[in-house]
Order: sequence, then structure tokens, then C-alpha cells
Amino acid sequence: MLNPLWTPTTVGALALPHRLVMAPMTRDRSTPEGVPTPLNAEYYAQRASHALIITEGTQPSADGQGYLLTPGIHNDEQIAGWRTVTDAVHAAGGRIVIQLMHVGRISHPDNTPHGRQPVAPSAIRPQGAMFTASGPQDMPTPRALSTEEVAATVDDFRRAAAAAMAAGADGVEIHGANGYLIHQFLSANTNQRTDHYGGSMENRIRFAIEVATAVADEIGADRTGLRISPGNPFNDIAETDTAEVYPALVHALAPLGLAYLHLLHAGDEALLDTLRAAWPTTLILNRAGTDMATRAKDVDNGTADLVSVGALALANPDLVHRLRSDAPLNTPDPATFYGGGAAGYTDYPTYTA
Repeated sequence: MLNPLWTPTTVGALALPHRLVMAPMTRDRSTPEGVPTPLNAEYYAQRASHALIITEGTQPSADGQGYLLTPGIHNDEQIAGWRTVTDAVHAAGGRIVIQLMHVGRISHPDNTPHGRQPVAPSAIRPQGAMFTASGPQDMPTPRALSTEEVAATVDDFRRAAAAAMAAGADGVEIHGANGYLIHQFLSANTNQRTDHYGGSMENRIRFAIEVATAVADEIGADRTGLRISPGNPFNDIAETDTAEVYPALVHALAPLGLAYLHLLHAGDEALLDTLRAAWPTTLILNRAGTDMATRAKDVDNGTADLVSVGALALANPDLVHRLRSDAPLNTPDPATFYGGGAAGYTDYPTYTA
């Protein structure tokens, strides 16, 4: 039933043994300084049998941090910490790309190393609370980036991509989804700018294109991916023109020849078909909450080239083996998803018949 998943393929510069990808998942287990630890290295190495590991969101700058205990990739200590992770994954036979995630307005000063006000396309406060060391707090109104600061943020992504390669990563994924900074530029409810990064659809997609171009120029398009989530309302996003914005974005990105597009699917099958037809390279599809037979069918019929899984990979370090041998699966424990130590992180058992 799942046979389409087990055929080898090539994604940009990477030769992959099959088509099951570990999706990026925030786990909040780095040091307070954003440095990955030996525990993080163990966690990722346990899951090296996935065709490709996409890491948790990793801030490209101090301004990019929103949550407690998330890793960064913008200083020497963080690069060294990530090197322990990539070395462990490679020693276990795996491949790993670091996801670059600038949260934009989804932050709180208490969670950042400099205690500054969050930044965003526009000064529009998101609904909801952010968990901090002193408990949940309402997220504040962000400061709108100046036009010059937008360009500087593009350069932050470029430098972070170079740092990821210095840390031994096989590439990077740019996080353009889930209501974080790039998604905030794409959506009209969070982007009310009057410069050339706001207003028209062409202007709202500009930041995403500039980031992707800068990263591809720095490390090679064949080691650069981008994640999007059209219509995803997470983090107070309200998109009303996905049928226009995302095809325009994909058409503008296509000439770059990126290694892959990673699509978090929200149920719009017509849009999925449109983006699949327009995207010239690999499409990784994430249908959260669907069974593996449905995901295998997506590969079999050409809807996707690879599929990514989140919680199943979290709870089953040997997920590939379990699926290939039709073994029972561990059940994820949501109480241990965010923060803590080994419990619910590296202590999920492998399968013994």
C-alpha cells in the first residue's frame, strides 16, 4: 500500500533513499542562548532514517526569536551547537536541512536576548498570548520595519544560510508559513505597508522572493527550499486572496530553480493542483492529520514528489522501519511536545518484534 514512498529520488543537490520527510517541529529544548545541545543531536540522529530531516524553526537573528529555548544560527556558539547535530545525523546515515524561521510579530520581548519590541511588516498586534518564563502574556504591538530594515532582514537570512552550511547542514528551508514574518508580508491583514513591500499583490510577495533569491545566491538554489501554508489561519493570519497570491509567488520563484517547495496543505485542492502544475522542481506535501495511505497516493499519482510527517516522526524515531514492516506505531504525547528534557523527546522506543 505504501510502496510509492520507498522509491529513491533526487531533491536539488541531495540524493534521497525514499520519499518520507521529517517535518519541522518546534520542541523548545535548546539552551537559553539558542545553542543546540547533545540531547538535540541525539533526537535528530535517532530519526536519521527519514529521507530528509527538516529541523525545527531556527532564528536567523536575535530579532527573529519568538519562543523560549528555540535555536538560532547567527553566532559562533550556535553554529558549533548545530555542528554536533549535523555530525550526528550524518554519522547515522541521514540528511538534514536547517529551517530558517523569523517569527516577526509572534513574539514577546521577554523571550528574546535583547528584550526588544517585536518587528513586523506593519504595527498590527496579533491576537493571542505568548508563553514566557513568567507565564502567558499578551503579545505586544510590533514595530513596523523600515524599508531599509526589510533589506537588512533579507541579509540576515542570507548570513544565516551561510552559517547553516558552516554548521554542516545539507541545505536550508526558508519558513514562509504559519503566520511568521514572510507569511505576514504575504497576507493583507498583517501587511498594510505603503512602500514597495505592501499594497499590491506584487509588492506583498516581494520580501519572500528577495529572501529566497538571497539564500539561493549564497548557498546554491539546489540546497534551498521554501515552506508555505496558503490559507492557514495560524497566528492570526486571515488570507482572502490565496488563489491569486500563491500562484503569483510560485511563478515568480520558479526561475530560481530552488530544490523544493514544501506545502502545508489546508484543504484547497484546486489551489494545490495549480501550484503543483506551476512548480518546476520537487514538491514536498504535508497533509497534517491524514493517514499514510493517502500520503502514499499523493506520491503515486504525482500530486507530490515527497511527503512530510510531523507528530508521527516525533513519536517514532524508527518510523520508516515501522511503516515498511507494518509494525504498530507509538502514540505522541502532547504534554511533552514543548520544553523539558529527554521525556517525550529521545525516550520513545524503537520497535522490537
